[in-house]
Amino acid sequence: MRNGLMDIRNGLQKLTMKRLHNFAQVLGSYYRSRITGKPDIKGLPVALAFEPTTSCNLRCPECPSGLRSFTRPTGMLNTELFKSVINQVADRLMYLTFYFQGEPYLHPEFLPMVQHAAGFGIYTATSTNAHFLNDERARLTVESGLDRLIISIDGTTQQTYQSYRIGGNLNKVLEGTANIVKWKKTLKRNTPHIIFQFLVVRHNEHEIPEVYRLARQLGVNEVKLKTAQIYNYQHGSDLIPVNEKYSRYRRMPDGSYRIKNSLDNHCWRMWHSCVITWDGKVVPCCFDKDAHHVLGDVSRQSFEEIWHSDMYRDFRAKLLISRKQTEMCANCTEGTRVWA
Repeated sequence: MRNGLMDIRNGLQKLTMKRLHNFAQVLGSYYRSRITGKPDIKGLPVALAFEPTTSCNLRCPECPSGLRSFTRPTGMLNTELFKSVINQVADRLMYLTFYFQGEPYLHPEFLPMVQHAAGFGIYTATSTNAHFLNDERARLTVESGLDRLIISIDGTTQQTYQSYRIGGNLNKVLEGTANIVKWKKTLKRNTPHIIFQFLVVRHNEHEIPEVYRLARQLGVNEVKLKTAQIYNYQHGSDLIPVNEKYSRYRRMPDGSYRIKNSLDNHCWRMWHSCVITWDGKVVPCCFDKDAHHVLGDVSRQSFEEIWHSDMYRDFRAKLLISRKQTEMCANCTEGTRVWA
């Protein structure tokens, strides 16, 4: 609990009047849009995600990076392009995620980019499989100013872990975690806030109590259980947990599965955040993994032009009319609540 309060306090300390005013503008325009049914947008995003790379060292079965199934090219984010966008939005941006697809630590300039954003007082976060957190990289991570480090750990034994994290080594994950904890203590830092993210699927749901024990043992700040997105869920999957509370899907009397979300015709994410791919394409959210809905290109336009463009407004309008008509939204359990 104390660790969670420290993380909240850290985030609150980064707030400025300009960021709070921008948040109020975004929130107000979101609710006006819901009430009127017409897309209205004021301000700039409260949160932003950048994709350092699409490359990954693992082959997870429900991940486009792991499956090597992208139709878009693989590559690395240009550091100068990243800095250009951050410089445009930094005074109003509250939360920056260095993750979309791929493994962020494969980008050689990942931590300098974190340091650049942290210099503006932006809350920074990333998600990693933790295979590259050797002692030196762990020290640099703590020194970079990264606020939140999400470590994917989907099993507490090698056999369970590798059944989803194909090609992964659980010992490397645990060693990398221990390195981060060590350097936080050595450097007397409270950040990054370390989260063990446990993607709950059928073969690992029995290990949920153990991941909490392991987190306490290592000094991890928090454990988060995550439901798995299954692409072809309608007829079931070996990955869907037996315990339905850990699943995004509900089993119907006829044996088919339906998503639990009611898919109301609105989405907070379309107003408060977006994702920028490694090559500068702006896509509406992290569910558009293959960038089918490109709304602009920051290498050719200013970010503000894209955010307030007719194309973006038309996309928001579609969701206000019928969210189910957009394929990526039909398998989404998030976005309908503020800070979902």
